Amino acid sequence: MNINVPFGLVGYIEPWWMVIIKSVVFAFIGLQLVPVVLMMERKILGRFQNRYGPNRVGLYGAMTPIADIIKLLSKEPFRPKTAIGWLFELAPILSITAAFGALALIPYGPVVDIFGTATGLYGIDVSIGPLYVFAFGAISFYSVMLGGWASGSKYSFLGSMRAAAQLISYEVPQGMALIGVIITAQTMSLTGIVEAQQGMWYIVPQFFGFIVFMVASFAETNRPPFDLMEADAELTGGYNTEFGGSKFTLYFFAEYLNMIVISGIATALFLGGWLLPFGIHPPHWVDPFIVIGKMLAFVTFFIWIRATLPRLRYDQLMSLGWKVLLPLATLNALITAIVVVAL
Repeated sequence: MNINVPFGLVGYIEPWWMVIIKSVVFAFIGLQLVPVVLMMERKILGRFQNRYGPNRVGLYGAMTPIADIIKLLSKEPFRPKTAIGWLFELAPILSITAAFGALALIPYGPVVDIFGTATGLYGIDVSIGPLYVFAFGAISFYSVMLGGWASGSKYSFLGSMRAAAQLISYEVPQGMALIGVIITAQTMSLTGIVEAQQGMWYIVPQFFGFIVFMVASFAETNRPPFDLMEADAELTGGYNTEFGGSKFTLYFFAEYLNMIVISGIATALFLGGWLLPFGIHPPHWVDPFIVIGKMLAFVTFFIWIRATLPRLRYDQLMSLGWKVLLPLATLNALITAIVVVAL
């Protein structure tokens, strides 16, 4: 499907009041998904480690994430004497802002009629969707760098330096992995990419691109086995060592929101978004639940990898990114371009 939307413009312009309502709704969905993911992670890790996991607060421990959030928010604010004051305060805010900004791009469904108004089941659909995501990823990178440097701690500074090398190294193959999808779909709009997968999900023709994208996503979201920027045994807590209370909560939320965002983007790019296989077309009100279900499947995969694989050494991290993932992503993009031109 070829959607000719001018570069950088919004595909469908909605009434201002609908934009406000959608912003509140999608922000609420994101905030609700974080405790769900936290609970999933603790329960699944408990089963992997032959224990029950949290089971004290609430029914089957369901209120444990809420109790953790209340505990963190009630802690006394602290700032080291060596910290750079305003940057120390700004860094966590940048982190959560970037996560929420990227969350708005996840498509939960097509344009539908709601109360007589044509409404897209997404926060915003721009014709440069992947670039939009990478832009907010860059803001998230600056939040990690600023947090580590402004803390005035050697551990934090070393963690932020690791973050700089890791995030820059893995953004390149991650971006290259998307080129094959963009060439195949003939559009950079995420809703356009989803609609182009009506015949076949792109995980089939772009399988190697999917593998590269997912491995790079683990590094971009600082998830095991690529969590070297906050390696406990080496750097105490890495870039967020000196953060506590509400500031640490913002970093904590941002990390899990980024994992949810990556899951949503991967769902749209490779798993057909709200589309089901075998020509099944449920009512449009089911579409958001299909997308959220696929996102939670990706989140489960993130947790599974955390429970299974040990942390890499730093030299292994760099070698994997530059010597394996980048050549594979480049080859995938080249082959895709040749096939599309030939056909």
